Amino acid sequence: MKKMFVSLLSATLCATCLMAAAEALSAKELKDNPHLKNFIGKMVEQHRFNGDRLSRLFGQVEFRPDIIAAISKPAEAKPWYQYRPIFLTKERIEGGVTFWNRHAQLLERAEREFGVPPEIIVAILGVETRYGKYTGKYRVIDALSTLAFEYPPRGRFFASELEQYLLMTREEQIDPLDLKGSYAGAMGIPQFISSSYRNYAIDFDGDGHRNLWNNPADAIGSVANYFKRHGWKPGEPVTFQTFVTGSGYETLVEKGIKPKVPLGEFSTFGVKVPNGLDLSQTAALIELETEGIPEFWIGLHNFYVITRYNHSPLYAMAVYQLSSEIHKRKEHD
Repeated sequence: MKKMFVSLLSATLCATCLMAAAEALSAKELKDNPHLKNFIGKMVEQHRFNGDRLSRLFGQVEFRPDIIAAISKPAEAKPWYQYRPIFLTKERIEGGVTFWNRHAQLLERAEREFGVPPEIIVAILGVETRYGKYTGKYRVIDALSTLAFEYPPRGRFFASELEQYLLMTREEQIDPLDLKGSYAGAMGIPQFISSSYRNYAIDFDGDGHRNLWNNPADAIGSVANYFKRHGWKPGEPVTFQTFVTGSGYETLVEKGIKPKVPLGEFSTFGVKVPNGLDLSQTAALIELETEGIPEFWIGLHNFYVITRYNHSPLYAMAVYQLSSEIHKRKEHD
């Protein structure tokens, strides 16, 4: 109990500090940030950007305290029983079937070329943006600059994404001030961050452009390519619900979401393994918080691949369960 109190106190103090920083941020201008000059120098030296142009560009960038507030309270911090209802809704399920029917040929082609089932691709787009309906309201450069220079917990990561963003917009000949996305700088129908766009986005309809903002073909192909490049195994299962006895299972949960332990050893930890699975393959044990007894799921390789899109096991489970519901509804229709 004492440990829990200390953890809660630390979390509260951390959130308070971040909110205080966010309030102070509103009174600042980007040009006052000591890290900006170094960042511009790096872009000039390593990527041959024009320093004066970058200075003028950042003179138009706005710090957003509300972005600090939003990233400090991510949905993935919720328990599973509160997180699941956000995504497993009638609207998203029916919307997924509609999207699948509308783009069936593209989804079938993506499965042939990349091995990723249509329902997984559709569920990703459903979880991310409700099939392109909500792609974000923040200017991407505002989001990335705010987080790069005023969010110390992940400043290095977002500075890297800001670097990738400027490279991406130069390559694609897009005005960096024009694009909008999420509070974390994710963009388009599949919500790719800048580095993912540069590395995994593809021109799936062959029109000469990679357009993830309003081209479902490119969004579908890019998600499929992302999964293939991260090791998706065609035809293999994703996850199975299971049951545990005793307390030995805690050792497996503590090992994290990356498959590390052969399924053949799970029974020694008090975990029931479904029949018919290859016991030599490694897996992880996922514990999900409910309002009663926790749920336990065996996460296989493809479950881990989903977490490469978003590292939260809650996110991966929401994608999987939404994909299952969409598939069932489509089969029924």
